[in-house]
Amino acid sequence: MEQSVRVLALGELLIDFVATERGESLGDVTTFVRAPGGAPANVAVGVARLGVPSGFIGKVGDDPFGHHLADVLRAEGVDVSQLRFDDEARTALAFVSLSETGDRDFMFYRHPSADMRHRPDELDEDAIAAADVLHVGSISTIAEPAAAATRQAILAAHRGGALVSYDPNLRLPLWPSAEAASRGMRSLWGDADIIKVSDDELRFLAGGDDVAAARSLWTPRLRALLVTRGEDGVTYVLPEAEGHVAGYTVDVADTTGAGDAFTAAVVAAVVQAPDLLDDVTALEAALRYANAFAALTTTRRGAIPAMPDRAQVDALLAAHGDG
Repeated sequence: MEQSVRVLALGELLIDFVATERGESLGDVTTFVRAPGGAPANVAVGVARLGVPSGFIGKVGDDPFGHHLADVLRAEGVDVSQLRFDDEARTALAFVSLSETGDRDFMFYRHPSADMRHRPDELDEDAIAAADVLHVGSISTIAEPAAAATRQAILAAHRGGALVSYDPNLRLPLWPSAEAASRGMRSLWGDADIIKVSDDELRFLAGGDDVAAARSLWTPRLRALLVTRGEDGVTYVLPEAEGHVAGYTVDVADTTGAGDAFTAAVVAAVVQAPDLLDDVTALEAALRYANAFAALTTTRRGAIPAMPDRAQVDALLAAHGDG
């Protein structure tokens, strides 16, 4: 792991098979397009696209899909020195159907998949401690030993003074029950400095999606809780302030990866401006950029293949007078 890596993302890396036909159930879809995915991996790629050195921590199968995913990350400039290969479990797969509006329905194949078998002893804790930000998600807390590896990585990040970014990703089919999902999603809440949560996820956890609901989940360590609302933008909640930044309307092809793109842009901005979370004006500018980055990601199918570069984001911002 090179010292230049500023952001490390830990968790699942998988193959998404995305339906080419809209408005069909998974059982009726006839053609799928293969796309690399996995929320933490999407964040690592987004950060790299924005010019901030990133790395990925996780495990895939020692199979053609796993090696393809490693090649994709390398091609994106993501450090994969902490990507492990498992010769006893396969790379996770997800089949994704799309509604007429680009919203998604998932079916997963991971019982168990290699990412669930990621062990604490496979971590490079010194590299984690040396990073500026460790990004984690809730999916890696579903099963052991991956849950233990996630907790160990967070301890290493805290020891080194790295910020922890957390995505309480709601995927109910992966949990034994809704109650287990709620407990699991909350399990890392108190360890995070930055949390990105969708309005749907906040309603699931707190019974509402307004600022009061967000503040009901506040913890002493938390510095920013960001509630994403699709094309309606993001509500930010800080220790002593809150506000809203409008989003951008685009022609949506696929919403996969939009939240991850948003998170990547926020994390990249925090690395580039460490005082960002203490400056509301600067934070709002960063959130406008993150909204634009996420919006553009929805205009193409897949997550990693759809993420834009800075020039495309700058063009969208300029077109709306926000450049």
